[in-house]
Amino acid sequence: MYDFNAIEANRCLVCKKAKCQLHCPISTPIPEVIKLYQSGAVCEAGAMLFKNNPLSVICSMVCVHEEQCKGHCVLGVKGEPISFYKIEEEVSMKFLNERTLLMGERNLERIAIIGGGPAGITIAFIMARMGYDVTLFEAHNKIGGVLRYGIPEYRLSNQVVDLIEEKLIEVGVKIRPNTLIGPVITLDRLFEDGYKAAFIGTGVWNPKTLIIKGETLGNVHYAIDYLKSPEVYRLGSHVAVIGAGNVALDAARSAIRNGAEKVTIVYRKGFEDMPATQQEIREALEDGIGFELYQYPVEIKEEGVVIKAVKRLKDSNQFEEITGSEKLFKADTTIIAISQSPRNNIVANTSELSTNQLGLIVTDESGRTTKEGTFASGDVVTGARTVVEAIAHAKVVATTMDAYCRSLR
Repeated sequence: MYDFNAIEANRCLVCKKAKCQLHCPISTPIPEVIKLYQSGAVCEAGAMLFKNNPLSVICSMVCVHEEQCKGHCVLGVKGEPISFYKIEEEVSMKFLNERTLLMGERNLERIAIIGGGPAGITIAFIMARMGYDVTLFEAHNKIGGVLRYGIPEYRLSNQVVDLIEEKLIEVGVKIRPNTLIGPVITLDRLFEDGYKAAFIGTGVWNPKTLIIKGETLGNVHYAIDYLKSPEVYRLGSHVAVIGAGNVALDAARSAIRNGAEKVTIVYRKGFEDMPATQQEIREALEDGIGFELYQYPVEIKEEGVVIKAVKRLKDSNQFEEITGSEKLFKADTTIIAISQSPRNNIVANTSELSTNQLGLIVTDESGRTTKEGTFASGDVVTGARTVVEAIAHAKVVATTMDAYCRSLR
């Protein structure tokens, strides 16, 4: 029987100074995991991955491996690099499905985690393992944040996120779904009720607008809203997606999978300037997504998007309009995907919590906010970044929170 992962593991050179690990944002101990896998100690390898990264199984599915572990494998210089992420998925799934995580004694302080996205889940696991009494407040009916409501099902199954939720409950984390911190339960109320520290990881869920005519029409949607439940939208046959980041391409590829016959990305620059990953662009092309490049929208109508062409100035990254190039690009539906910003539910209902001009929470490098006992990380601090970056920094913040709580004893 052909076993791809076993063959991959045996091809690995188990480098002493492994570039794959060096270029992993969360420093996954790849050579050590490979050795355990080769010896048949699969669950032990899974335990090692989980200790380093509680969302290892998620990262195996959504990380940009070609720019990280796989992209820096020494075997890739002259041949095919190791696909470690496939081994990581197998090992992590086996560990989560077969091992029951032990609940800690919960003999330490009460901690509030606001937001059940990658950062919040990571800190909840770490703090619960230390013995803290952790309550996770989730604004939606299910935890996951961007994992559930931003990454399409074809890339990350919600069944995997459900499994993560089960494991949180196993380690003693209490989850309050459908609870929006700010308007009713304020941050200050949490401290009054005995929470010694609070973590904010609420992400960025407000779509940025184009501020052009027609943006409120009935055939216009924002990608961050569309991706929450693409199956409920009736987009019609032809869809235009404005933007070229990963969210834009996820929306375009989801639209194709949910009945649209033709989906086109409208972008003001070229392929080389797109913020989306090369892998995402390549897979979008494979899905049949079209591209209208060097075009930007000036108005949205019922019949489509009015666009103007631009050209790059010689030896420059500057662009200028092409006179007389305005035209109607026909589309039944327009989806806008030009980034997101945070909501201000918490900030507007508390004091001493500073934000910058973009509405992002201000912290130091260790995640301390300007409010005593309050910490933050993830997209609500940095703006939209990758899942693994959020997890990696959440580990740093967990250490900071632990040190703060220790100082109170």
